[in-house]
Amino acid sequence: MTRPISRRLAGAGAFLVAGALTLTACGGSGFEDTADAPSAGAEELTSSDDALSVLIGSSGDAETDAVTEAVAAWSEESGVEAEVQVASDLPQQLSQGFAAGTPADLFYLAPEAIAGYADNGSLQPYGDLLANKDDFYPSLVENFTVDDTFYCAPKDFSTLGLVINTQLWEDAGLTDADIPTTWDELADVAKTLTTDDQVGLSFGAEYQRVGTFMAQAGGGLVVDGEPVANSEGSVEGLTYVQSHLEDGTFAYAADLGAGWGGEALGKELAAMVIEGNWVTGALTNDFPDVEYTVAELPAGPAGPGTLQFTNCWGMAADSPNQEAALSLVEHLTSTEQQLAFSEAFGPMPSIESAAADWTSANPDLTAFLDGAAYAQFPPNWAGATDVITDLNAQLESLKTGDAQAILDTAQSNLEAIAE
Repeated sequence: MTRPISRRLAGAGAFLVAGALTLTACGGSGFEDTADAPSAGAEELTSSDDALSVLIGSSGDAETDAVTEAVAAWSEESGVEAEVQVASDLPQQLSQGFAAGTPADLFYLAPEAIAGYADNGSLQPYGDLLANKDDFYPSLVENFTVDDTFYCAPKDFSTLGLVINTQLWEDAGLTDADIPTTWDELADVAKTLTTDDQVGLSFGAEYQRVGTFMAQAGGGLVVDGEPVANSEGSVEGLTYVQSHLEDGTFAYAADLGAGWGGEALGKELAAMVIEGNWVTGALTNDFPDVEYTVAELPAGPAGPGTLQFTNCWGMAADSPNQEAALSLVEHLTSTEQQLAFSEAFGPMPSIESAAADWTSANPDLTAFLDGAAYAQFPPNWAGATDVITDLNAQLESLKTGDAQAILDTAQSNLEAIAE
């Protein structure tokens, strides 16, 4: 078995091969720059003495603690009070806040949600005011650009990989040579690893994990701007997953009594999971004695495939203190702070200036980086959130459901919102 990932993880946003996020070393904006003076153009934003509220969706205590500490440090230096709130259901609470006229000043915002909130005027577009705007990877900026307007700073990004419990792997008599690179090999090792106490492979009951198999078979939700949810490749990928849910070698994390894949791996309910690089911080924090290895996801009939995710720091159009919010965003997305976040809970920095430090600090995370070269992005069309939410609800019953019918519905829904 290859050496487990170091439990001290610094930054993540590294060298990506051609076709992924083009890499150049640019200077970012540090804490001192943003706390002492507003960025150029900040006079267009609101300003007041009001405290800031920051709403996040957290992967666990490691992420919550890291963000809370970073905001507290900025608050102490700037003199502006700020409080971090952790959402139990971020999309719902964000929507409720806007509906009630009391949104958080800053919040995690997914690409699939940005178009809808931009269209109804809920968001303050501040991207061009950022002092570090030229330091973000271009493809991440694209995720948060609507009608040629750069709305918000990408806070980080992640891809999905195969995370293996080292001890369970070795207990099953498996070695480095058995790390799966194809679907057939994945099925074989999952069967070998499945016992009365654990399942071979686990993941969440959602497109954001199951979608990797759709991509590996040549499908997805949207490819080259066209809905392909019920394409031959998408159906083949979903059918493959269904067959192994049925034979018991794959299982949803919830069906194992775990909240997500990282918990299933840490509690040894699953020997392998499909998760993103945020799993590193959660395992270090919650399961420090569990050793693990990260590999690229096995290739399917159409080749390798994974999903890439990012969120931005959304800013409310109704925030009474947008100048301070901009300063906080610049601090949270600075090179130093993004590297600290990566060390704490594993995401890859969204800025190019963090790349060299990330590369030297994380030699065991190359699988996540390699995946970025061929990763698909979930659609960021207006209405995409509802489409994915409906798809996820149907995926919960995939084991006994109709894969073709599930994807036909998703296709119809995507076609209805196609741009």
